[in-house]
Amino acid sequence: MPLQKHHVVERFTRQLGGEPVWVVRAPGRVNLIGEHTDYNDGFVLPLAIDRAIWIGLRPREDGRVRVYSADYDQQAEFSLEEFVNQRAGWLEYIKGTAWSLQQAGYQLCGWEGVLLGDVPQGAGLSSSAALEIAAARAFAAASNLPWDPKAMALLGQQAENRWVGVQCGIMDQLISACGIAGHALLIDCRTLECRPAPFPSGCAVVVLDTATRRGLVDSQYNQRRAQCEATAKLFGVGALRDVSLEQLERASEKIDQSSFRRARHVISENQRTLAAAEAMSRNDLRTLGRLMDESHASLRDDFEVSSDALNTMVRCARKHPACYGARMTGAGFGGCAVAVVNAEAAEDFATATAAAYKNETGLEPAVYVCQASQGAELV
Repeated sequence: MPLQKHHVVERFTRQLGGEPVWVVRAPGRVNLIGEHTDYNDGFVLPLAIDRAIWIGLRPREDGRVRVYSADYDQQAEFSLEEFVNQRAGWLEYIKGTAWSLQQAGYQLCGWEGVLLGDVPQGAGLSSSAALEIAAARAFAAASNLPWDPKAMALLGQQAENRWVGVQCGIMDQLISACGIAGHALLIDCRTLECRPAPFPSGCAVVVLDTATRRGLVDSQYNQRRAQCEATAKLFGVGALRDVSLEQLERASEKIDQSSFRRARHVISENQRTLAAAEAMSRNDLRTLGRLMDESHASLRDDFEVSSDALNTMVRCARKHPACYGARMTGAGFGGCAVAVVNAEAAEDFATATAAAYKNETGLEPAVYVCQASQGAELV
């Protein structure tokens, strides 16, 4: 069962005494389709899941932030008057968010709190973005700041880009801040327009954790982004969002083959994402599933961010008759796949797919039948 408010209150009382003045939560996310399109000003179709980062907190008067992480059994603190980047550890996401808020002109107050979560780390479900948005929600509460979800998402992204050092796009922070229960969001990553896409009836989303992990900072993520930006520059445009497949094909002799394939994925993925949102509005699960299958092939072959474990998980998922479609999700190189399945058979699908994957790999996967949850909130 996902964490609830009472779990946070109980842990706060045990660790710090008394009760928290505020409890905040910010969800992780799974992306149905639209991978590596966000930092190319493209389209994505994520949903906020019912796994989240929670912080119970109360104010401090000395301008310090002191946090106990229940997940790591560690306590750490920093001063809002002096920021030192230690370059490692969970506290840097909170510290980076505070730094980003102050850079934007917000006056922050100190607080002490307890942090716990049930978003699997390193699985491609954006535990880092959830932590940044939960921290922003905590600072907004403690400092009596207005809560503007899109503005806070941008500041969370800035913390990840400039403090943590991962050149992520806006999707993860935006869906954590702006998610709508019962819906995915079609996000235009250029304008930040969010269009709710209701879940088709009879559909369940299942997250399939391969039990393999990747470190984004140390992965090839930043290299992929640089390739995309360089190709867009060749066309004289701001992002690959502005290039058509026909234009790319005509220029193929001027682009190295690796960069060509990266661009082909991004451009075709934007088309698939828009088509998937339309399919959801028509309750067309067959088309949605086919587009997810095509997305995985593109990520595997053109963008080259899949892995043996992810490919095996996707193959096992597709063998089950309840599965409409499946693909890797997240940045890649490990982590999770996502499947859209018949809701009535979701539990059977989860059990059978996990068993098939373990039989092929020897790894014990974690499987989550997910609901689309609300974005960051005071609870």
